[in-house]
Amino acid sequence: MKLSSLEEYGLRCLLQLARGGSDQSLTIEEISQAEGVTPPNVAKVMRILRRGGFVESVRGQNGGYKLALSARAISVGEALEVLGGRLYDPSFCEHFVGSEDTCLHESTECSVRGLWNRVQSAVDQVLRRTTLADLVRAPGELYAVETISISNET
Repeated sequence: MKLSSLEEYGLRCLLQLARGGSDQSLTIEEISQAEGVTPPNVAKVMRILRRGGFVESVRGQNGGYKLALSARAISVGEALEVLGGRLYDPSFCEHFVGSEDTCLHESTECSVRGLWNRVQSAVDQVLRRTTLADLVRAPGELYAVETISISNET
């Protein structure tokens, strides 16, 4: 349950494009230099983001990549979903069952699974409401404490 390097790099690449505006394209090399990510990793990320509909390739002398949508239309949650998925996937419990074949708590109410579901719900709320434009416009404001209402349902 943590962000992968692919998700981190992808978000950073999207932010580079968002900072450039809707008309400017950046090459893989320019993004690589700006973010300190190797060109092969940037190329991999850009392929994924292009398939996901977040970026488009631009041909020609001033070619490269640019955002396919406005920065206001791209939520961080949607981008991270294309890049790798959620922090907590309910199938997590199937992979970490301990020494048994199945989790001993599978047929009963599991407090730990309930906790991870609540955490994921809170994360989803924040990521859905946060756009690339928010990150570009006011990065310092994102550190402000925000109250999130989370239901007790799992």
